[in-house]
Amino acid sequence: MASLSTLGWLPLILLSALFLGIYDFSKKHAVNGNRVMPCLFLGTLCGTLFLMGLQLLRGNFLEMLCCTREVWCLTFLKSAIVAGSWIAGYFALHDLPISLAAPVRASSPLWVTFGGILLFGDRPTGLQGLGMLVVFGGYFLFSASGRREGFSWRSRGVWMIVAATLIGAASALYDKWLFGPRNLSPDQVQFHFSLDLVLILGTVWLLQSHLPFLKEQQPFQWRWSIPAIGILLIIADFFFFHALHAPGTQVGLLAILRRSSVAVSFACGAWYFHERDIPRKLLALGLVVAGVLILSHKPATTQPAPPPPAPIHTP
Repeated sequence: MASLSTLGWLPLILLSALFLGIYDFSKKHAVNGNRVMPCLFLGTLCGTLFLMGLQLLRGNFLEMLCCTREVWCLTFLKSAIVAGSWIAGYFALHDLPISLAAPVRASSPLWVTFGGILLFGDRPTGLQGLGMLVVFGGYFLFSASGRREGFSWRSRGVWMIVAATLIGAASALYDKWLFGPRNLSPDQVQFHFSLDLVLILGTVWLLQSHLPFLKEQQPFQWRWSIPAIGILLIIADFFFFHALHAPGTQVGLLAILRRSSVAVSFACGAWYFHERDIPRKLLALGLVVAGVLILSHKPATTQPAPPPPAPIHTP
């Protein structure tokens, strides 16, 4: 653990972004022409088993397992929110090119900003307002590109990716509340969150035939990318958490650099899936990333000038 910290936070957060981009690519590879719910459930199960194995090796499995009823209820609600976001996001990846879906998901800071205004009384600066306009400009170009490929705002994939982004922003705001005012342990929340997520996704899979908007026709195929989904996410979070604890961490930059994962998933979509209209999407991606950078900008706070020294009275 200490050797990782000596690397500094920059290499660690870049590794986190790299693995997060490969994670997005693996999701698209797993669900492309495949049944979505089995991929989502089995991938999450593999990631949870991987995390449980790590906890056993660390010798604190039982410590993580024991929690109060209040902690379990709060964590279960977090799992339900994330399950909704992941289900919508996976179905969107199934229906849409990754070069359309990934950049829209990367714009979640815009919606987190809106949520902060409504729930926490945050007030955006003029620069952040400009960032919102830039992101919406990127959305407009993506919608134009989607229409060229036969996607409209009424298609399931488009409204699913919008729902995934909004629910994901709600999850981020809920996390802020859990680890701020509630002051819960991140390790224990992650442990129970992973277990509860497997239960929720397994239940949705069993009830899938009774949910019209989740119906699927194609057969399920096992692929290498299914277990990779869960494991890559654990690895990406591992580097992210160690980046937070590395000396010289600049927290405001971590979120910005981690979102550079969209460049990895975008490049993979253009190369592996041979997706269309890449130049127009690249311009739209540039606008979304620029808007995210503007939204993430924290103006430097100026320290008040020290008071002048008291005059020296000579006798």
